[in-house]
Amino acid sequence: MDTVSQTIRSWNMSRIRSRDTIPERTVRSLLHRMGFRFRLHSRLPGRPDIVLARCRTVILVHGCFWHRHETCQFAYKPKTRKRFWRSKFSANIARDRVVQADLRKQGWRVVVVWECELRNMERLAKRLAAKLKRYADVASAPKD
Repeated sequence: MDTVSQTIRSWNMSRIRSRDTIPERTVRSLLHRMGFRFRLHSRLPGRPDIVLARCRTVILVHGCFWHRHETCQFAYKPKTRKRFWRSKFSANIARDRVVQADLRKQGWRVVVVWECELRNMERLAKRLAAKLKRYADVASAPKD
């Protein structure tokens, strides 16, 4: 049983942002400090959070709860309305797979940053630097 009324629950859920979230802004700040320039919310499939055109790379910043990060403590299962949540999470996961496949078909590299990774910014910075440097090297390599 929910502890708040349906009106309050609806209001609470309406406050959950879909863009410019704190995790997104944190990743953008990190990338900017690392010297990367990017576009936001491009009209590519799935509206990627961050687009690094020079590297042909998109970064998707996923919340562990909503996108079901496996083995993550934040991807807990709600105890009420189990059928609803199971359906919701399945649809989110399926949509994520389709979006990533569409982006790859269009020649984009996809990097997923999970919300829980923001707890260790140093490790995240190293991971992003390694991936993006490799992608930038590939993108800037002369074509025969």
